[in-house]
Amino acid sequence: MFDNLLYQNAAGQLISDIKNNCLPSSILLSGPQSSGKLTCALELARILSCTQSGPNHGDWQCTCPACLRNKSLVNTNVLLAGPRDLSLEILAASRALLYAGANNTRHLDACRYLFIRAVRKLTMRFSQVLWEGDNKLSKLAPLVESIEEQLELLDPKKQVPSNEELEKIIESIQKNADKLESTFMYDSLPIDQIRRASFWAHLKSNDGKKVLIIENADRMNESCRNALLKILEEPPSDVVFILTTTRRGAVMPTILSRVRTYNFTQRTQIQEREVLDRVFHADSDKLDGGITNYLNNFLPVKADAILQAASRYYDGIKNGHLIQIDELVKECAGFEPRILFKLFLQSLMQVFRVQNPSPAQIEYEEKNVECIRECYNNVTIYNQTPLSALENLYRDLAYNKKICLG
Repeated sequence: MFDNLLYQNAAGQLISDIKNNCLPSSILLSGPQSSGKLTCALELARILSCTQSGPNHGDWQCTCPACLRNKSLVNTNVLLAGPRDLSLEILAASRALLYAGANNTRHLDACRYLFIRAVRKLTMRFSQVLWEGDNKLSKLAPLVESIEEQLELLDPKKQVPSNEELEKIIESIQKNADKLESTFMYDSLPIDQIRRASFWAHLKSNDGKKVLIIENADRMNESCRNALLKILEEPPSDVVFILTTTRRGAVMPTILSRVRTYNFTQRTQIQEREVLDRVFHADSDKLDGGITNYLNNFLPVKADAILQAASRYYDGIKNGHLIQIDELVKECAGFEPRILFKLFLQSLMQVFRVQNPSPAQIEYEEKNVECIRECYNNVTIYNQTPLSALENLYRDLAYNKKICLG
């Protein structure tokens, strides 16, 4: 069990609870980014559905139908919701698959699963169960359908496509996945999806336990938290709820009282290098700096360049100079994938903070953070273009400077 969850004591705790039949129905996986929380949640869902009896129950190599469906992330008894940026993981997985296919390495089948799972970690969030009745469904459904059709061609049970065909399939999937994530991924779970998930959870299943996974539970708004709390207060008997968070302190106390927390820790750099080697089969010269830095290698614009762009943007505000925001957007690849826009705004918050701020500076920074959050929401929720959003933000931050600092 949990063979693919490395260097986390939570794995041993979960194994003990499963074997002693004392696994709670509501779980919180809490720990740093890239520490394996979603891997653990998906693996727990697979183990709970495994029909193999005896000492081999739940093994990763199990070939029971339920385990095979879970390995490919097509088990209809598992529902995944919550915001997450997946574009870099998909790019890293595609690189591993292309390399394995071109060189016919022994990791080829593992790399096929890696890529398929990376993509379905995205598409599962756009299940019709969660989006039924939403006016966006008619637009996102064709993208999901196209992605699924292409993923079927990569099924490990089928012959590997030729290198040329493999490249075309992966390119098509990446294009549609980028569009799906940049256009329809939310920053906070919509309350309608909590309600639909609740309805789904209360439907009886003939295929064992259902599992509802909600990533980044700390990022739910108050109405969503209250709706989730109602489910957790009277949970269906055959459903396991798994929440994840990087900020346990931001989860509503009444929700914390209804879940058992399993803590994840920051792996050492040596441990992260082993994770990268075993998961992505990455070149050793690209492994320095840990998992996050490795994934950032797949950004079309390097993180340092994003920071420089944010510094130049803020320097214009600080010095009262106009800058060419359209040129800045071009330098940042139009902020596609959308994670680039998030990194830019994070860098912007980093550059305007000062040590030992005065009361006026504190007020200025607080107003700026509020404006930056609004800018991010305008792009991710209301589909404003990054150029228009940054032009508006520039004016707002300049106004904040004028009223707070003179």
